This record gives sequence, C-alpha cells and structure tokens, in this order.
Amino acid sequence: VDAFQAWCGPCRTVVDLFRKIRNEVGSDLLHFAVAEVDSIDALEKYRGKCEPVFLFYAGGELVAVVRGANAPLLQKTILEQL
Repeated sequence: VDAFQAWCGPCRTVVDLFRKIRNEVGSDLLHFAVAEVDSIDALEKYRGKCEPVFLFYAGGELVAVVRGANAPLLQKTILEQL
C-alpha cells in the first residue's frame, strides 16, 4: 500500500517498478493499492511528512514498512515477503 497525503500525492516513481515485479511474479501473488492517510484514521501515524511510505500486508497483518522511494529496497522487500 502506497500511503500518501493529498497535498503530497502518491509516489508515481515506483509504479513502474511494481508493474514490472507483478508481471514477473504473477498477479495472484502481488496486489498494489494507494491510500490517502488524511482520510483513513487507522493510518493517522503516517500523516505530516512528504515522504512516501509503503506498507506490506500478508494475511491481513502488517509485515513490513519501507519509507522513501528506494527502488532497490522496495524490490528486495517485495521479493522477501513473497
């Protein structure tokens, strides 16, 4: 989940990376979503910074968090979680 604020916008620079990985591993294993933290109370702790935050969930549980648009770290985290 790309957690963003309306004034900052979602991180578009990593969308291509997610598409590439999703094509490689298959769409059944990886799902990508965006969430505006200003409108979701459960994501309140991610408000106030203009830094992309990527939340990784498995089985309904938060399993990893990556802060910043660090493509190599995002790719490593995705592949480790899969």
